[in-house]
Amino acid sequence: MATQLRLDKLLSDTGRWSRKEAKLLLKQGRVYVDGQVERAAERKVDPASQCVEVDGAEVVWAKFRYLMLNKPGGVLTATEDRHQKTVLDLLPEEYRSLFPVGRLDKDTEGLLLLTDDGELAHHLLSPRHHVDKVYLAEIDGQVDAEDTAAFEAGLTLGATAPSVCPPVWRIWAPGSAG
Repeated sequence: MATQLRLDKLLSDTGRWSRKEAKLLLKQGRVYVDGQVERAAERKVDPASQCVEVDGAEVVWAKFRYLMLNKPGGVLTATEDRHQKTVLDLLPEEYRSLFPVGRLDKDTEGLLLLTDDGELAHHLLSPRHHVDKVYLAEIDGQVDAEDTAAFEAGLTLGATAPSVCPPVWRIWAPGSAG
């Protein structure tokens, strides 16, 4: 069965407009469905088979949105913070309803997945599903036998934190591709 959505909901689900803004667009006659002006917010549309446009630009709808972000250092992996820049502050307004899947420390750089798919996020983060993660650390100085033994045993981030480094790891020489 085809997905039928209210037109105002379809527009707001894109993240570009709130429901209120979508209703205003409709009232102003700026929304077209299959080439015809549409003013009814409650109009049901099938995003897979019908063309919805706002101001002549096609509106693309997806049940969930996924975004890969190369998080720079100095930015918090959080949805909001009053004093520091967050990963959502790096995004255009239409993506700010997404949330990060997991976290990277403030000074850590790397791939961060953002989504509005709660089920996927839970699956990726839940220890029950055990999804492996890969980290690359640049280390100042030399790694010796004691460091190697510590990594193989698993590292702890404080007295109450669980072991966070699995015993599978590899050392690459400077400049190697890994």
